[in-house]
Amino acid sequence: MHASRDIKQKAHELGFLACGIATAGFLEEEAPRLEHWLREGRHGKMGYMEDHFDLRLDPRRLVEGAKSVISLAYNYHTPVRQEDPEAPKLSTYAYGRDYHKVVKQRLKPLVAFIQERYGEVALRTFVDSAPVLEKAWAQRSGLGWMGKHTNIIRQGVGSFFFLCEIILDLDLEPDAPVTDHCGTCRRCIDACPTEAITPYAVDGSRCISYLTIELKDAIPAELAGKLNDWAFGCDICQQVCPWNRFSTPHREPQFTPKPELMGLSKAEWHGMTEIVFDRLFEGSAVKRTKYSGLQRNLRFLREGN
Repeated sequence: MHASRDIKQKAHELGFLACGIATAGFLEEEAPRLEHWLREGRHGKMGYMEDHFDLRLDPRRLVEGAKSVISLAYNYHTPVRQEDPEAPKLSTYAYGRDYHKVVKQRLKPLVAFIQERYGEVALRTFVDSAPVLEKAWAQRSGLGWMGKHTNIIRQGVGSFFFLCEIILDLDLEPDAPVTDHCGTCRRCIDACPTEAITPYAVDGSRCISYLTIELKDAIPAELAGKLNDWAFGCDICQQVCPWNRFSTPHREPQFTPKPELMGLSKAEWHGMTEIVFDRLFEGSAVKRTKYSGLQRNLRFLREGN
């Protein structure tokens, strides 16, 4: 119990929004849901989702002898918005430096604290990497509940945060899951322009984030005019969620967007050269889609309007 308390206190000191703990074990409830989701092809062409099925469901296969899963939330909410209301839109999480790198960096002192305090601890850290069902572990560890849009929502905080995990062989006091507070609300379902959301499930093959980031082929013509000017990612389901009225600005300097990026006009987005792309998105998650991918998205937006 003392170890759990000390780790949470240290995580708070290091700037994490929240920290929760769950007992490592097989995810019995998630197994049939994941299998059904994959069988129906809801993962689109994200073939990697079919890989390592067993590893996704049991963290003890990722860290031998694992006893606990520490889930952490790292805030990325910002009131900053793109200046041109007609410009192609960029998801908030991609405004600054790639979160994989930033959050991984922020985890290092917490790992050092655990190893210094508790000796030879076998562990691994994960920031949206490797086959880990991070939302399931966040839910089990009491960080929040899984909303109807399948993002984790924390009461009094909202959902604009990244998730990361430490899987370790240290026996820690687990937290209790929290109850669902979505109630009868269906704003995220009704607001999704591609109708990708059904209560507590998302058809990944229709999700705007998937279409503009993960999909490498042509965006289906049937979705022309339905991307609502999103060029990379999408925040609609979070923007309409009532719980996000409680979101507070992050304190991570590396998430601060470049003024030039926020000031891009619609014409400048569509006329962007590869040189400008490389400069604006150096170290950014947007690099994942590459210049060619962003151009495909912009072309689709232009032709669909």
